[in-house]
Amino acid sequence: MNLLDDSLEERRRFLRITGSAVAAASVLGWASPAQAAAASTGGTGGTSAPAATLPKPVTLPEMQDDPTEKSEMPVQLGKDGRLGLAIVGLGRLSLEEIMPALASSKRCRVTALVSGDREKAQRVAAQYDVPESSIYSYDTFDQLRDNPNVHAVYIVLPNALHREFTVRAARAGKHVLCEKPMATTVADCQAMIDACKAADRRLMIAYRIQYEPLNSQVKDWVRDATVLGTIKLIDMANCQNQSKKNVHQWRHVKALAGGGALPDIGLYCLNTARFLLGEEPVEVSAQQYSAESDPRFAEVEEAMLWQMRFPSGVRVQCTCSYATFTSKRYRVLGDKGWADMDPAFAYEGLQLKRSRIAEDTTEFVAPGIEQISTKHSNQFALEMDHFAECVVSGKQPWTPGEEGLQDQRIMEAIYESARIGKPVQLARITDKDAFRGTPPSKA
Repeated sequence: MNLLDDSLEERRRFLRITGSAVAAASVLGWASPAQAAAASTGGTGGTSAPAATLPKPVTLPEMQDDPTEKSEMPVQLGKDGRLGLAIVGLGRLSLEEIMPALASSKRCRVTALVSGDREKAQRVAAQYDVPESSIYSYDTFDQLRDNPNVHAVYIVLPNALHREFTVRAARAGKHVLCEKPMATTVADCQAMIDACKAADRRLMIAYRIQYEPLNSQVKDWVRDATVLGTIKLIDMANCQNQSKKNVHQWRHVKALAGGGALPDIGLYCLNTARFLLGEEPVEVSAQQYSAESDPRFAEVEEAMLWQMRFPSGVRVQCTCSYATFTSKRYRVLGDKGWADMDPAFAYEGLQLKRSRIAEDTTEFVAPGIEQISTKHSNQFALEMDHFAECVVSGKQPWTPGEEGLQDQRIMEAIYESARIGKPVQLARITDKDAFRGTPPSKA
């Protein structure tokens, strides 16, 4: 059986267990052949198998409560002192980014895999020294409760499945780190929060930008009026050109993704703006666009353009698109300077520049441009380590479920504004960082 047949069979098995919402997608399943992912040759430091017995590699097709209260069930870590993670879903993100990042993690290691394709999971397990007894299917996922080496799960599945597997994980007694977007509806987000609270398990949404040092530096500047002055405007864009070879991939299926460019990549603009300012928008105004002749966007939007108004008076202009050349950047404009991140949302290679009025002059003339640098830090390792720290200490993560729920509320307001062609008002929230928990340790 070749890789394509593998992938198709995995999708058929996955559909049989994921309910009517997924079956309604009218495609063979949630993961197109483009989702078949390759395990990195990196690992977590275990002993490699002899060369003659190494499994064939996976190949990649082309594609573009009281937050301080301790848990009553203390985590019993292994001899190496690391949190054991079950990676749920072996797609591109898991195998190209998340699992290799464990080599840089100080607090986490992979101890189990969950996949609809056992053969692929076996190949990956061999590369990361995961025992075959710790490979689970989506049907046997609940058996994780009996594995003492699994303390938490990292859910890396299509958006519409986040609720189901978060709830099941909490009931199995496991803490949850869930990829963004948190879910596809406000109701699903709330159900995830409720399930984890009922089980006294930590829930964190993987907003890696909020743990990345350069973006955190901009946040500090934005909140310190002596650096850029009074912040007036923020201009943000996150755009990419989705492959036309994979028209039926799950991100183009509304029943699985919940939407198109907005929840996938536009969410970076939305969440990062809230993170930088520490405020919540009080109004959104949006326009949605899709080319009628492009089959990629038969169900989901191609592009979303929207503006957010914040209580301090800051206006944030955002653009996201699934059909333009890559652009992942933002610029913060104050009355005494600006900060520019380009790229801002990429996995690596971020670039930060700043320009501001010289301290010894009152003239509104920028003295030049500073290039700000920092040591490279793996963003996925940083967020996983913070999650592990919170699980062990019992503290509320910096980006808990409430943070994901707030983004979902705002995205629904953005869609509504685009639909009716008018601004939509949001609840006024006055607290700073109202939906965040314990700040992460400095990298």
